[in-house]
Amino acid sequence: MLRKVAAVIEPSYPGLQELVQNMFDTMYKAEGVGLAAPQVGLSVRLFVVDGSALKENDPTLESFRKVFINPVITNQSGQLWMWNEGCLSVPGIREDISRHSKIRIKYSDENFEKYDEAFDGLKARIIQHEYDHLEGVLFPDRLNPFKKRILKGKLLDITRGKIDTSYKMNFPAKKAVMF
Repeated sequence: MLRKVAAVIEPSYPGLQELVQNMFDTMYKAEGVGLAAPQVGLSVRLFVVDGSALKENDPTLESFRKVFINPVITNQSGQLWMWNEGCLSVPGIREDISRHSKIRIKYSDENFEKYDEAFDGLKARIIQHEYDHLEGVLFPDRLNPFKKRILKGKLLDITRGKIDTSYKMNFPAKKAVMF
């Protein structure tokens, strides 16, 4: 599921409001700042973010709580900058990842109201990370080949379910059920 490009979601999607609330609840329980639908086993173009946990790094994140449906990043600009990222789908691994400092994105919210907004700094980074999930990309894919080789054993352990998390996960090699 995490390697598929997610499908467009329609306003008639059954249980959308409940799904959005469940995704926020799941994200908070796992102490994340973002969660994409593919991470909960649904291949649709939807992610939620709440950057308030990072407000010490950027005070504007205190009120950065949004739902992104059918997002399309239309522009990436600014400097490339490194930040140490982690991911709920790749637990126990954190690495410095290079991303653009500014983005422009078109999306709909949970009421299918359309937006075309620019974000920068950590807001842009959070969005880019979650957007990658909709494109079938995980943050280790953005590492150089040497770093990927170093992490190969840890990544295989995660795939096999040889990792402890405070939240339920689906491990492809174990055929487990997510959540």
